[in-house]
This record gives sequence, structure tokens and C-alpha cells, in this order.
Amino acid sequence: MVEPKHVSVAVYQRAKQGNYYCGDSYYYYENDDFFICALADGLGSGELARESSQAVMDTIRTNPYRDTKSMVKASNEALVGKRGVVLGVLRLDYRNKQYTYASIGNIGLMTIRADTVKKRTIPISGYLGVYARPLKEVQEPLEQGTKFALFSDGVISRDLTYKLFQKENVADITEAFAAKMSNEREDDTTLIVIKY
Repeated sequence: MVEPKHVSVAVYQRAKQGNYYCGDSYYYYENDDFFICALADGLGSGELARESSQAVMDTIRTNPYRDTKSMVKASNEALVGKRGVVLGVLRLDYRNKQYTYASIGNIGLMTIRADTVKKRTIPISGYLGVYARPLKEVQEPLEQGTKFALFSDGVISRDLTYKLFQKENVADITEAFAAKMSNEREDDTTLIVIKY
């Protein structure tokens, strides 16, 4: 678990059964103005999927100050000659008290407010790596105490229970999630839990 200034972050990640490499990659960064977290899932699995998802994270890491649309465009360009990826980018804007979530493909985002009201952002189909795709972007107010769960398709919605998110500590959430995970997942699995 890492404790940046305004948020707490904990990550659970596991490769698909039988694979050494996880095809999911993630990156997060924080300064006084904002926090950004990106999660990419390389198409397929194994080393080639990891190469693509990591290329996207390397692109985002070079300039975390870009807006989410610019990040997605640059990520698409980084995938020339590689496998495609699905991508989700979450940005918490501390000054304007809002969050933005941009995604292409099935990276999921669930928000859980302090009063435990859950909201799931419905992903759109598609992937990066061929040509510019339509982007889904959501902007919402940022409220103190909100938890965010950013996850790849190895996480099944029913895994993200009301009881799980009643825990206050993000590390307790990812540890409880890990404890109930089956050892035989059909997909690479990444769950990133962020509390503002």
C-alpha cells in the first residue's frame, strides 16, 4: 500500500493461471493539484500483452500532466506494431473538486461514496492499437471519503460486494479481495482501490 498526500492506494494483481507475465499494467502519480491512475489490459495474455500494456503506461508516465483525451491519443500512437489494449484513466482534480474517467474497452470503474452508495461506470466496446476510437469520458464531483475501484476483466462484478467496501482501509479491501479469489482465474486480474 502507498500513502500519497490526498489519497490512499492499494493494488491486487495476479497473472492468468499458467502465465508468468501479467498482461495488465498500471501507473499512478500525484502532486498537489491532481492524482492520476491508469490501467491497461493487453489483448490476449502473456509477454506480448504485457509489452503492449507497459508501452501505454510508459507513454502516460512521460507526461502525467496531459488531459485524459491527450493521454489516450498518445497511448494509441505508442501501440503501432504491437498488440492492442483496453485502457482506463482516472484523474482526481483536487482544485476543481471533480474526477474524470476516460476509457476505451472493458476496464471497469466503480465509485463508492462515503455513504456507501455504489456507482458503476459502464464501459464501451473497442480497444486501442489500430486507429483512433471513440472515447468514453465521465466527469463527476469529487467528494471526500469516496473510494474508487479500477479493475481489469479478471475481476467479476459480483466480487466487488457492498461488504467489501465497508472496510475503511484500502489495503484491507484488497487483502479481503485476494483472500476470496480463486487460484484458477481465466484472465489476468488487477484491482486498484483508491480512497480520497
